[in-house]
Amino acid sequence: MDTELARTFLMVAATGNFVAAASRLHVTQSTVSARIHTLETTLGARLFQRGRNGAELTPSGKRFMRHAKHLVRTVEQAVHDVGLPQGFRDVLTLSGRIAVWEGFLPHWVAWMREAAPDVSLRLEIGFEADIMQGLIEGSVDIGVMYTPTSRTGLTVEPLFDETLLLVASDLERGWPDEGYIHIDWGPEFHAQFSDHHPDVPPPTLVANIGWLGVQQLLAYGGSGYFPQRLVRHYIEAGQLWHVPDSPQFKLPAWMVFPRDSDSATLKGALDGLRTLAREEQART
Repeated sequence: MDTELARTFLMVAATGNFVAAASRLHVTQSTVSARIHTLETTLGARLFQRGRNGAELTPSGKRFMRHAKHLVRTVEQAVHDVGLPQGFRDVLTLSGRIAVWEGFLPHWVAWMREAAPDVSLRLEIGFEADIMQGLIEGSVDIGVMYTPTSRTGLTVEPLFDETLLLVASDLERGWPDEGYIHIDWGPEFHAQFSDHHPDVPPPTLVANIGWLGVQQLLAYGGSGYFPQRLVRHYIEAGQLWHVPDSPQFKLPAWMVFPRDSDSATLKGALDGLRTLAREEQART
């Protein structure tokens, strides 16, 4: 079976409709429809129920999901195995949000280098949609993110809770100040922020990466909500200040991985993340 058909199937399943799948695959909607039609004809079963709300998996589609992932995964693994450096027995790909890479995931990389020195690591930065798609397609083994979605065949496990602090470069400015930068930490943060700050006008500065917001504050001043891990050093150095009496918000970090994998490498890597997460939680 053509793996391109399986990839297209997984993309439609991940996005929930043919239009979004076509956009992500950089092909036309008619191409996506033709591929799915070819796949359904080959399998002799209808895989998607088309409707007003998009494309939903049929019972046959749900059963095929595991096979499609396995097919794509096998091809990806073949590519990885062929390209393995000499002396390495396995390869593992982890993709995570940039905020989790700062101050947490590098410790996991060091842990893996010591615990499994013969495992080659592929490290990526991504947003939730891309990470989830990589997990579905099998090109990503572990995803670490803030707002995962539930998908068939994937386990979503809590890792640790971030503590979001309101920090400012100059407390004398008062808050909110004109340099406030609103970081998109996801819908839960937006809801908590709106509940606690109903009278704050819409922000004029918005960023989708916490690291970018921190750099803005350090260079030009202002304020914003950031994980305590990211700003602890700057607070201790007197470069940023925790705004007194400001509410703190919790932002759960999750790890997502294939539910049915029997890989010893994956199990060891997950244990390492759990261990480091417990240590991180103990510091907060």
